[in-house]
Amino acid sequence: ARALTPQTAETDAIRFLVGTQSLRYDNQIHIIDFDDENNIINKNVLLHQVGEIWHISTSPADKGVLATCYNKTSDSKVMTCAAVWRMPKELESGSHESPDDSSSNTQTLELLCHLDNTAHGNMACVMWEPMGDGKKIISLADNNILLWDLQESSAKASLLLTAGISLNCSLAMGTLGLRVLRGLCKFPGKQIPVSGVQLAFYRPFNFFNVFYRQIYCIENAHGQLVRDLDFNPNKQYYLASCGDDCKVKFWDTRNVTEPVKTLEEHSHWVWNVRYNHSHDQLILTGSSDSRVILSNMVSISSEPFGHMVDDDELSDQEDQHQEEK
Repeated sequence: ARALTPQTAETDAIRFLVGTQSLRYDNQIHIIDFDDENNIINKNVLLHQVGEIWHISTSPADKGVLATCYNKTSDSKVMTCAAVWRMPKELESGSHESPDDSSSNTQTLELLCHLDNTAHGNMACVMWEPMGDGKKIISLADNNILLWDLQESSAKASLLLTAGISLNCSLAMGTLGLRVLRGLCKFPGKQIPVSGVQLAFYRPFNFFNVFYRQIYCIENAHGQLVRDLDFNPNKQYYLASCGDDCKVKFWDTRNVTEPVKTLEEHSHWVWNVRYNHSHDQLILTGSSDSRVILSNMVSISSEPFGHMVDDDELSDQEDQHQEEK
């Protein structure tokens, strides 16, 4: 499992989607639901028969729609393509059945449309417009950023804009690679993360401009290659990174001399790290050790005590000042 994402449109359940990479078997998307009342994880499986899943993202408006980047072999050449899918209706709202690894209950994703990238090269990742209506998608194909418009209920993708990426040579592209669009999508026009062994963040003067100014840099963020990062959706200065040193590190960008906290739960490369958008103490990581780990990082979340005060509790504290309430 090298690709995972929270299901952002699902507000009634804590849910992640995880994609598999297998050369011998049909690949799958696992729907992971966390039942916080009983403290258990439930799983449903969807077949993704077109190839290995390298990236996965979900629509912010429609919890049944997702996009994947996957390998495709044609004329003895391997290309990474992208497509938009819909999951079966009965699985959109989740299930609390017992975990089951058998394939007898698996269902297949419905293909809505392909993102035709033949003119722009291999797709690296696809992200949805975060606060949009699920009709805008941005993708990275080699050195091109592509903006897509999904029409007719996501059944057709039209290419609206393309922009070439030509970062200034001071970025040392021999060492660094543009790994993710996540910072660009979450903070449009503000931050573009570039990662190698270090993490550098650049602010574009213009989205379609080739000149960038460095905001800050985390030197030697990981002992080996940085694979992924994610910004805390509820805590402005915090982000998490992971890499080939088997570690997940949490950073406060106001002081990047050392990480706020480090996790060493994996035994091999950590490929992905994601915050839950509603409960940012929940962190999901995927690794080449064939494990996906859900961690509870209450001490550095936006709810440091892990507890939300409700109106009933406030009414019992009438002697306190309104400011304290």
